[in-house]
Amino acid sequence: QVHIVESGGGLVQPGGSLRLSCAAPGRTFSDDPVYWYRQTPENQRELVASITSDGRTNYYGDSVKGRLTISRDNAKNTVYLQMDNLNPADTAVYYCLAFGHWGQGTQVTVSS
Repeated sequence: QVHIVESGGGLVQPGGSLRLSCAAPGRTFSDDPVYWYRQTPENQRELVASITSDGRTNYYGDSVKGRLTISRDNAKNTVYLQMDNLNPADTAVYYCLAFGHWGQGTQVTVSS
């Protein structure tokens, strides 16, 4: 059983920043690519970012390019999603997908 744990969500004002974390206790993250998805209040799910196992190749969705940065620290078995210049359209539950397993999600709310 793989347990994926996301953290770092919260309420932030427009223009603010958050850093999400994704961990898989007991698993070696360096073996797999990792994906961040989000599901909006309108139930739209989209892939926002992904990173290869070696961290050399990243993908970003068009709606987040230039504002989100995905990175990984394999020594800490953690993948991060740095989110800057957030706007209300970024409000969603953010999910991490790794080893074919989903985490429980972390809520991000952007509001003044």
